[in-house]
Order: sequence, then C-alpha cells, then structure tokens
Amino acid sequence: MPKHALDATDVRLLRIVQENARLTNVELAERVGLSASPCLRRLRQLEDSGIIKGYMTLLDQNAVGLPVSVFISVTLKEQSERALDEFESRIRALPEVMECYLMTGTADYLLRVVTADLAAYERFLKEHLTRIPAIASIQSSFALKQVSFRTALPLPI
Repeated sequence: MPKHALDATDVRLLRIVQENARLTNVELAERVGLSASPCLRRLRQLEDSGIIKGYMTLLDQNAVGLPVSVFISVTLKEQSERALDEFESRIRALPEVMECYLMTGTADYLLRVVTADLAAYERFLKEHLTRIPAIASIQSSFALKQVSFRTALPLPI
C-alpha cells in the first residue's frame, strides 16, 4: 500500500506519464489541468514516495534481434532461505532474464527469458541455468506469438 494517498489529479498524472513519459512538464501540466509548478511538485512527490519507480525506453525485441521469448518454470531441490537467496542472486545477474517471479503451485519460480534464437537459448541453459546448484528441474515453454503486452497499470478511475 503506497504511503502517498492518490487523489484524482495524481491518477490522471500517472495515467498520462505511463503512456508517454517524454512529455515536457508544460505539456503534462496542460493535459492534467494544472499549472507547471504544481504539476512538477506532484510529479516529484510521486517519485519521492516510490510510486513512480523510474523512467525507461521500451525496445521492440524483434527489431533488436531478440525474437525468442521463453517462459521457464524452475523447481528447486529445497525451499530453504539459503537456496532461494542463492537462486535469486544468480538469476539477477543474467541479462537474458527479463522477469522472475517466486510462485505458488508446482514450480518455485517462473522466468521470462529472451534470446536471439534456439541456439542462444541452449547456450543460456547449458552455461547458466543448469549450473545453478539449487535447481532440481527446468521446464521451458516457447512463446509463439505475443498477443498482448502492457506496461501501464490499470489505475482506478
């Protein structure tokens, strides 16, 4: 739960910056319905409170030569704190791992990995993932097509 209570203006501001973080403060203020100074002050408060975690550029993974998306279910040999910490530390160091979630259910972790091709995925598997001692099993599922992708959260009205 955020420490900063969001009002309707904050939500409008967040919706707009989620869609286009490159707007100038003046453009953002116009779209939100504020003058520039209060708009910038609100934006800074949202950043300082951690609601806005940062700004980045989204790349087209196909255009940069990384068309293969693999979803990997990983089961560990044991679920001790030491095993979880070791696995998570090793995974954070792998740039191919775009997302990693600790899960409930049959697998302990779900990873989304991107690579250039199947040979690159095989190298990733052999040189990195299978060398993590805590892993008991790995199950890979290859994405055939991306049907939907969003980065903007569905904020309340």
